[in-house]
Amino acid sequence: MLAAARRLREEGCESPQLDSAVLMAHVLGVGKAWLYAHPHRQLTEAEITRYEALIRRRIAQEPVAYLIGTKAFYSLEIAVNRHVLIPRPETELLVERALDYISHLLAQGRVPLVADIGAGSGAIAIAIAINAPGVRVIATDISAEALAVAAQNVARYGLGDQIELLTGHLTESLTVPVDVMIANLPYIATGQIPHLPRSVRDYEPHVALDGGPDGLQVFRAFFDSLAREGMPTKLRPGGRIYLEIGADQGAAVKTLAELALPGAEVTILPDYAGLDRIVVVAT
Repeated sequence: MLAAARRLREEGCESPQLDSAVLMAHVLGVGKAWLYAHPHRQLTEAEITRYEALIRRRIAQEPVAYLIGTKAFYSLEIAVNRHVLIPRPETELLVERALDYISHLLAQGRVPLVADIGAGSGAIAIAIAINAPGVRVIATDISAEALAVAAQNVARYGLGDQIELLTGHLTESLTVPVDVMIANLPYIATGQIPHLPRSVRDYEPHVALDGGPDGLQVFRAFFDSLAREGMPTKLRPGGRIYLEIGADQGAAVKTLAELALPGAEVTILPDYAGLDRIVVVAT
């Protein structure tokens, strides 16, 4: 493991010791604590071969989450592969804010219907369903491959009766209005994608990253769909929308929301670093 960590460090990996340990634990099928408690465990030839293959892939900047097939999110283990975006800590804040409102509705005796738009791995939908038992969640995505990953995660947590997976672009597959919409839409400007870290640029799905020339293209399509189809057909009166945004997009997304949904109250919330991260639209 020490030699692997050294190789990763030489190749510019940000957390070489952690990565080497996580990959070793994955190969052995044990936790990191067990690994450190048994430092003299001898590897078989097959284990050595598999470990070295993973280290080579990590040297090429492939994300650890794809190498081991899972990513921790909101105290859950979410299955991931290259068809879905790797869940990030910023998105946990999006879930937290939405759950605050969902809990408020439940306390009033209302059981809200929730939609996760652009669900990817299903991380948001699953976190909502587990932390708000009884709440029904509709998770939509344009990618059938992404929804296959989401289905795997839904089955893992036994949430098939609570989460419905639908293929469709943005809100088009919603046939009934919901109380809460949550979306982590693509918001990186096309021209910025070549400058992203290799681990993101070369491995994560561009369809989940690319927000068009100014990063706002998908937000425009989202709000245009609500305005065009008539918001009450997608969002019930008094409903709320929770959107994750780029750190410099708060004012622009607020303007888009206000133009598309006159009378809505739009609030920008910061992340833990004080940067714009969430837009809340209250109708």
